[in-house]
Amino acid sequence: MKTASLALALVLALPAAAPAAPLAESIGRLLANSPAARAAFWGLEVVDLKTGRILYQLNPNRFFIPASNTKLFSISLALARLGPGYTFSTRVLADSPPDAAGVLDGPLCLAGGGDPNLSPRDIPYHMGPVTGDPLAAIEELASQVAAHGVRRVEGDVIGDDTWYVWQPYADGWSIEDPQYEYGAPVSALAINDNTLTLAVRPGEREGDPAALVLNPALEYYTIDNRIRTTGAAETGPIRFERAAHTFELQLWGEIALGGRVLDLSLGIEDPALYAALALRQALEKRGITVTGEARARHQYPNTISDLRRAAVPPAAPEGVELARRTSAPLVEDLRVTAKVSQNLHAEMALRAVARARRNIGSREAGLAEMEDFLSEAGIASTAYTFHDGSGLSRSNLVTPATVVKLLRHMYAGARRDDLISVLPVGGQDGTLSGRFGGAAAGRIHAKTGSLAHVNALSGYALRANGDWVAFSILVNNANAPASEIRAVMDRICTLILN
Repeated sequence: MKTASLALALVLALPAAAPAAPLAESIGRLLANSPAARAAFWGLEVVDLKTGRILYQLNPNRFFIPASNTKLFSISLALARLGPGYTFSTRVLADSPPDAAGVLDGPLCLAGGGDPNLSPRDIPYHMGPVTGDPLAAIEELASQVAAHGVRRVEGDVIGDDTWYVWQPYADGWSIEDPQYEYGAPVSALAINDNTLTLAVRPGEREGDPAALVLNPALEYYTIDNRIRTTGAAETGPIRFERAAHTFELQLWGEIALGGRVLDLSLGIEDPALYAALALRQALEKRGITVTGEARARHQYPNTISDLRRAAVPPAAPEGVELARRTSAPLVEDLRVTAKVSQNLHAEMALRAVARARRNIGSREAGLAEMEDFLSEAGIASTAYTFHDGSGLSRSNLVTPATVVKLLRHMYAGARRDDLISVLPVGGQDGTLSGRFGGAAAGRIHAKTGSLAHVNALSGYALRANGDWVAFSILVNNANAPASEIRAVMDRICTLILN
């Protein structure tokens, strides 16, 4: 093993050869002949993983906003620091056991432990929509509480997410992001990906307000519904708005009589409070009386002297355990994170590493641990800037060479197969299911990325000769439709495969 490791280290240390001319010429012609490509800023690096030979480079050391290619870094960090078998626990705690009459004297605490899959999502991952009861995990926990003989709770139901510091958003996120599913606030207690769906249906008659249906059926936001049903064949867009840090949702626009249902996926402002409301409702469905209110308990950043590392971990909630739910192994969630590009889960993985390694579940601690991890991979701190774990931040910067260096490091390590297994596969699943069909199907294992004017694709490719390459394609300042940029990226990958 030592000899093999030394040989691999020597290969990775070999000086780069000049780019292969045929590939370089083909990619150059492709970029030059595409008006969409010519107007954008491109960065590429392609490296043969057997020899370390650079097959192609274009602006390899220039900085780009990576979008969701950031997830390659947070996923690799989680695999390296926590291991694929790491699990999370969610508990329901009381101050004391129920008395002979089933009465709990005091509050009931729903303590989040960072499980990202308290949802109806099937694990292991498979293609297709997520169906089922969004509150299934809460219902399961409530049934366990009832099985302990609880009939009455003399106190509040508390949603406790203090396992992580309460930092729901990251630097560089848009103020509008948290309104939507993709920018759902980050919490150690995450129910249904911290989202709810509001279905908008036409009213029965022209002029009626639109009918609204919540899923889950749990009252949370105050909704000002100004959407009207119209007999017009065509209507304008339905719009909604929720001011930051509020629970008031405004909707306006028109919906056609007899028109299709529109589903709005909305972020949940305070996930811990929402979870507490859901648990109280589930307990009451089982005949358990709750005398108190639902409320949230957070660990605020200004109570921690050092968000990069704590000398002693903040105490986990304690009490008599009445229910517990243990997650699937971490690698199964990272597969979801990568294949569907789940922003919340990537943020939670960053904080899980922080809590395990630095005793504090903060974004700053996760990013500090990332810096140490990348240093071990031979990546200098000057070669990147990260403000989150998902890539939603517009302040993130990375170079194509840095991305490829990470991919080479992971390929040479113990978590190679785990990383390749979680990535979307061209023509088969995840965000690449509709790309790379035909002869290319199954040969691209890569992470996509997109923001306004930003597209990215980085990962591994299996060439026709059986050799693996690592590649990174980062595109910024693109003003053409994203589909046109992706088409050029895909043709570059096809050239790499050959």
